[in-house]
Amino acid sequence: MAKKKIDTGNDAPAGEAGVKKAKPAAKKAAAAKEVKAPATLSKTKKASSPANEKPSANNTPSQMKNVEVYSRFTDFDISLFKSGKHFKLYEKLGSHVIEVNGVTGTYFAVWAPNGHYISVVGNFNGWNRGSHPLYVRWDGSGIWEGFVPHIGSGEVYKYFINSTNGEDLEKADPFALRWEIAPRTASLVVDTFYEWKDTEWMKNRYRHNGLDNPWSVYEMHLGSWARSPESPDEFLTYDQLAEKLVPYIKEMGFTHVEFMPIMEHPYYPSWGYQITGFFAASSRYGSPQQLMYLVEKLHEAGIGVILDWVPSHFPGDAHGLYKFDGSHLYEHADPRKGFHPDWKSYIFNYGRNEVRSFLISNGLFWLDRYHVDGLRVDAVASMLYLDYSRNHGEWEPNVYGGNENLEAVSFLKEFNEAVYHHFPDVQTIAEESTSFTGVSRPVYTGGLGFGMKWMMGWMHDTIKYFSNDPVYRKYHHNQITFSLIYAFTENFMLPFSHDEVVYGKGSMLNKMPGDEWQKFANLRLLYTYMFTHPGSKLLFMGAEFGQGSEWNFQQSLDWHLLEYPNHQGIKEIIKALNQLYKDEPALYEKSFEWNGFEWVDGGNSNDSILIYNRKGNDEANELVIVLNMTPVPRSDFRVGVHASGKWVEIFNSDAKSFWGSGVGNPQPLKTETVSWHGREHSIKIVLPPLGTSIFKREKIVPPKYELK
Repeated sequence: MAKKKIDTGNDAPAGEAGVKKAKPAAKKAAAAKEVKAPATLSKTKKASSPANEKPSANNTPSQMKNVEVYSRFTDFDISLFKSGKHFKLYEKLGSHVIEVNGVTGTYFAVWAPNGHYISVVGNFNGWNRGSHPLYVRWDGSGIWEGFVPHIGSGEVYKYFINSTNGEDLEKADPFALRWEIAPRTASLVVDTFYEWKDTEWMKNRYRHNGLDNPWSVYEMHLGSWARSPESPDEFLTYDQLAEKLVPYIKEMGFTHVEFMPIMEHPYYPSWGYQITGFFAASSRYGSPQQLMYLVEKLHEAGIGVILDWVPSHFPGDAHGLYKFDGSHLYEHADPRKGFHPDWKSYIFNYGRNEVRSFLISNGLFWLDRYHVDGLRVDAVASMLYLDYSRNHGEWEPNVYGGNENLEAVSFLKEFNEAVYHHFPDVQTIAEESTSFTGVSRPVYTGGLGFGMKWMMGWMHDTIKYFSNDPVYRKYHHNQITFSLIYAFTENFMLPFSHDEVVYGKGSMLNKMPGDEWQKFANLRLLYTYMFTHPGSKLLFMGAEFGQGSEWNFQQSLDWHLLEYPNHQGIKEIIKALNQLYKDEPALYEKSFEWNGFEWVDGGNSNDSILIYNRKGNDEANELVIVLNMTPVPRSDFRVGVHASGKWVEIFNSDAKSFWGSGVGNPQPLKTETVSWHGREHSIKIVLPPLGTSIFKREKIVPPKYELK
C-alpha cells in the first residue's frame, strides 16, 4: 500500500515503499572495527569491540546487502538496558562509522519496541523507505539495528518507523551526535573524536571543583553573548567564541562559565530548554570538535565549564522524541504525569528503565565526551512534585497519598550516584525552588545527592529588598537577614540568573532605585553583599557591566556601554570582587558551614546597616563586613572586633575606581578597648554611602632574625 509523505526537513522527497515485515536479526554479528573511534572516559581510545561474529555466507565486499546483520550489543548490554542500569548507551545506540570485512559503512541502532517495520532513509537512498530496513533483535529489547555499507561521516538520515498501530513516522535519531541546522531536522552521521590537550586540567580539576574552593560562575547564552559587528544577525562559532570569551572570562576572574543549553533545539526562542537532540551540540555554532576546542581553551585558562541539562521535559515536535514509535515511549502515557501545562511539553517517564538509561547516559555523555566539569539540572522542582502547576483534580497522589513524584526522586538519586561514581571531581547543581529536604545532601543520608542547589529564596528576597527606596528599607530589614536562618540547610549557590532579566523584570541595574549615581552605587552594594554572603556565586552575562536593558536573545549584549565610566566601574568591581573572593579563604573555605559566618549586628534595622564576620580555617583570615544600605555616609561608626591590633580596609565598594565617591578608610585602624557588639575591642570607621567596607586584621610579621 502507498504511504503518506512525512516531513523530512530536507529538500529530497521521501520515498514511496510498501511496508514489509522485518527479518529477525541473527543472534550474533559480523566482526568489525571502528573507522574512527570516539574518545571515552577522558581518554582517546577505540570503543569496545562488537560481538565477534561472521557475516552471512557469501557476503564478500562486492556482495554485501543494503543492510547487513550486525550488532554492537552483548547480552550483558541488553540486560543492563532493560534494567535501567546501562549508563553508556551512546556507545551502542545511534550511528557509528565502522568497517566490516574491509568495507566502511555505518552501523545504526534505534530503540523502538512498538515498531512494525523500521528503515534508514536519507540522501544516500533518495529517502526510499523500502530500501534499507533494519533488523529487530530477538531478545525483546525493542532495538532495531544493522550495518549499511558505503556510507560514512556527514551522511544525512532519519528513521522511517511504521508502528504496530499503523502510523508512519519519520524521526531523527535520539542518539545522533549532530543534527542539521534548524529549521532542517535530520540527523548527521558524525563522531566525537578529538585529541584533547587539557590533561593538566583534568588531572587537577578536583582542586577547582571542590566545595571548599571558590565558585564564581558566569552564566551565558552562546547566541547572544556577542556577535560580529559586521554580521550582527549571524552567530559566532564555538571556536570564534573561544577567541573572545576565554580572555574575557580570565580577565574578569570568574572560576567557571555556565552555558545555557547547547543541546540541539529546533526553536531558538526557547533559549535551548526545548531539546530534541539530547546528544548533539547545536549545529548553529559549529561542529562537536569546535565545541570541544572551546572547552579545551577554557580549561587551559583555568576555567571550569558547566552545562545546563534538561531532563525534565521535551517538546512535541513531529521529528523528536514524542510518540517516537507511535507509542508513549519516552514520555509518561498519563497526561497528569506526562504533559507539562506551563511549557506545553512532555515529561519523561522516570519509572521506565530504558528511559532512565537514556537520561543518565546523556548526563554522563557530556561529562565524558566533552570534558565538562558540572551539570546544572534545570527545573528540578517540576520533576519532584506531581501537582507542580496543576490544579485540584489534575494530578494523582503517589501510593502514600503525597504529592512527591517518587519515580523522579528515585531517578535523580540514581543520576547523582552515577555521576559522582564515574566523575568524582565534578559537581551537579539543582535549580530547585522549593523547600524539598536534602536536595544537596548525599543519597546515603536520604538526600537527592546534588553537589549544590540554587538559593532561589535568597535571590527573590534580595532583589525585593534592594528595589525599595533606601528610606523604606528599615521596614523590610527581615528580607535581607532571613536567608541566614536557612543558609546552611543546603549547599547553596547564590544566583542572579537569566530568569531575572527578562519578561519585563528589567535589568539588574534598573531594578535599583534612585538617580543614576544611586542606581550604580546600589548595584555595587548588591554585588558586594552577594560575594560576602555564604554560598557560591552565579551572575548572568551583561550584569557584570550593568547592562541597562533587559536581555534580548536575538542580539548581542550592549558592549558599547563600557565606553562610559559608570558601566566600566561595575565591570571593575566585579573583577575586584572575584579577585577578593579567590584571595580570601574566609569567603570560600566554609561557604556551606554554619561556623563560617557570624552576625556582629544583624538587627540595626533603623539605620539599615548589616555587620557580620566571615571565617575560614585559620582565625587570622577572619573578615569584618559592614554594609550601609542607605545613601547617608557615617563617620566615627563603631564596630566590635574579636581581636586587638590594627585592622585594614581591604575592600570598599565606594572606591573611585568603581565610579564611587571615594569615602572610606585608607589608613589602618587601631582597636580601642571599648566593648561593642559583645566584643572586648572595637574600631571606629567611616562608612561610605550605599557602600560596603571589608576589614581584615593586619598580620604581625615576625622578624627574620633575633636581636642579641
